[in-house]
Amino acid sequence: MNNKIKYGIIGTGVMGREHINNINIIDSAEVVAICDTNENSTNHAKPLINDTVKIYKNIDDLINNNIADAYIIATPNFTHIDILERILKTNKHLLIEKPLCTTTEDCKKFDLLSKNYSKIIWTGMEYRYMPPVKQLIDEIHNNVIGNIKMLSIREHRFPFLTKVDDWNRFSINTGGTLVEKCCHFFDLMRLIIQSEPTKVYASGNQAVNHLMEKYNGKTPDIIDNAFIIVDFENGVRGLLDLCMFAENSDYQEEIVAVGDLGKIETFVPSHYSGKNSSEVRIGLRKDDVVKRKLVKVDKKILAAGHHHGSTYFEHLAFINAINNNSSPEVSLKDGLISVAIGEAAELSIKENRVVSLKEFNL
Repeated sequence: MNNKIKYGIIGTGVMGREHINNINIIDSAEVVAICDTNENSTNHAKPLINDTVKIYKNIDDLINNNIADAYIIATPNFTHIDILERILKTNKHLLIEKPLCTTTEDCKKFDLLSKNYSKIIWTGMEYRYMPPVKQLIDEIHNNVIGNIKMLSIREHRFPFLTKVDDWNRFSINTGGTLVEKCCHFFDLMRLIIQSEPTKVYASGNQAVNHLMEKYNGKTPDIIDNAFIIVDFENGVRGLLDLCMFAENSDYQEEIVAVGDLGKIETFVPSHYSGKNSSEVRIGLRKDDVVKRKLVKVDKKILAAGHHHGSTYFEHLAFINAINNNSSPEVSLKDGLISVAIGEAAELSIKENRVVSLKEFNL
């Protein structure tokens, strides 16, 4: 019988609180400390924790008190590299919210600094763990549609949420929309296709969102729609269709893969749709009917976050890796390359050209 994993949560904004909610419903884990420099964020987190949980404003105080087995870094993107450099001295298990860093160079810097780190470093990529997406991935890797040839992902969703000090309104803080938001999807592409990206072409702009907003006299510069094509070494192509002014949708994400034997697709319900189930549909070329597999998620798990239950299942996998001393399912390399693809896509839009991943010296 394993002891409970004791978590320290660094950053108690929207995502930090989602982690707390999910840890609260896992019997083998508990939150023992939270840390945030923003009093308002801390106050929002207080109703989610019990009186025994320690509250810190200073990360060094949290580290020095040494009460956690694992830390979650859920602070604004641009703060990650500084926090990661400081937290390496703890030799504790780490789960770092996506994106790992805002630039490929910072990701490579952290990778180098952590070469001899003895505990698990896990990049938070919740979308891998959405139950319908997980079912789709398993079917593809079981060769149900044969050799995959094409993969397309569509996310039509709501605009970026308002966050502390409006940090997510500017690309300098986020890495840009195609890093901040889309690293999830680039990670899914690599995981599903099982190959490395070679080049990226993207077309997108800021068409609707945040254009009337001003922060210290500056208008936000984050992209709100794009098409991104990623070519892979094995010849497979991935397409991402992103629109962030399409919130009234039953399904927020749709994923379709086509192989030489057939096609598979799934749909992730919008958090606002009230749906707790989805389908994985498999249409083989030799068949006359499309097979449908229902995928349900417990409503208690759905209620713990905005990612269709995925944060809960991600924590189960993280805890399992800790208890079994196994490798992280989502590595630093996964985090690094997902940022590199996003950065390449942002560059492709700015410079109106195909961008080779060789330019990033991965």
